[in-house]
Amino acid sequence: MDNTGPLAERMRPRTLEEVVGQEHLVGEQGVLRKALTGGILPSMILWGPPGVGKTTLARLIAQQLKRPFHALSAINSGVKDVREVIEQASGTGLFARSAVLFIDEIHRFSKAQQDSLLGAVEKGTITLIGATTENPSFEVIPALLSRCQVYVLKALVEEQLLGLLDRARTADAVLSESAIDLRETDALMRASGGDARRLLNTFELCVISADRTPNGVVVIDNALVKEVVQNNAARYDKQGEQHYDIISAFIKSIRGSDPNAAVYWLARMVEGGEDPLFIARRMVILASEDIGNADPNALLMATTTMQAVQMIGWPEGRIILSQCAIFLACAPKSNASYVAIGDAQAAVRSHGDLPVPLALRNAPTRLMKDLDYGKEYRYSHDGEGHFIDQEFLPEKLSGTTFYKPGEQAREQQHRALIERLWKGKYALE
Repeated sequence: MDNTGPLAERMRPRTLEEVVGQEHLVGEQGVLRKALTGGILPSMILWGPPGVGKTTLARLIAQQLKRPFHALSAINSGVKDVREVIEQASGTGLFARSAVLFIDEIHRFSKAQQDSLLGAVEKGTITLIGATTENPSFEVIPALLSRCQVYVLKALVEEQLLGLLDRARTADAVLSESAIDLRETDALMRASGGDARRLLNTFELCVISADRTPNGVVVIDNALVKEVVQNNAARYDKQGEQHYDIISAFIKSIRGSDPNAAVYWLARMVEGGEDPLFIARRMVILASEDIGNADPNALLMATTTMQAVQMIGWPEGRIILSQCAIFLACAPKSNASYVAIGDAQAAVRSHGDLPVPLALRNAPTRLMKDLDYGKEYRYSHDGEGHFIDQEFLPEKLSGTTFYKPGEQAREQQHRALIERLWKGKYALE
């Protein structure tokens, strides 16, 4: 075994039995284990967070089935590299028809690069194994995705990560030569972010950096880890799936009227370097979609927040975002406006372009007036209370209710107004 590489490489599993976690895939009843036992290997996408074993699993799969294995990285490979592998796989040499092509970070391939894989995957010239940290439904073209099975790798839990540390201390040829006292692990867990590769390499760096006690013991504690791992930023990919997951959690916390959770997810985005205007824009949308007329001030607050963040800049802008998030979380909620426009759009799609009633049509020319455009229209302000009972919907949709006011105080005022003016024309229940 090569003892010169980083610890994570030295500890890379050599068999499926050594793989930590992913029992749902490679355990005794795992779906991949069963496929491999039957000699079946479909093209697949391995989707999961960093450091959970995607590359290792791809290598072990090819090894288990004794398939030729070739790896490309989407960061520094192009269509030319893909075609060279496919050409070799079509021959009779090292890359026979059953060769495995592993593409790391396949989500970084362009559409043209992914297109170059289609024919070979469909014909079985190669078996593709793509690894990605991003949601493949967003990043992999549908034609390629439909030809692959998607297997989700789960993040490693703390117990599994601690097991890796214990194994590294005793099984690694380099570390086992030292007496290591692992007194505290909290900082190591935080520094790793659940990434086994980062955990092991950080652990080795700490062992190298630590002072020895008089009897030669290496002591690893939280203070040492924090000293070694300076400015360990929260793991947050502004272009990746976590970007969407965290903004989703933020919006749902506000919608769910939980200001504490809203501020926490806001802090995650702030620490991760998210664009503050992206956060502000999402709050503007939420103010209308989830609060609406239950508190019209919510939309004013959100739009003012966006303008203020643009004027003030960073880092003070985070305070303004926090104020707005808390205000929106504590505001009364109604999605009545959101539902209303959705239902109205559905009616448009269902009924097509219904004609505008003649009374409501514009009549700027003599011909239009002769055709009775606008003839029956009555100016609402001329009526008592600025209201005149007349039809404003196409005849086919007369009486159709799109807006159903919620139970909040302001929307109950809307309900009372509609009931008073329209006298039961619109069913509000």
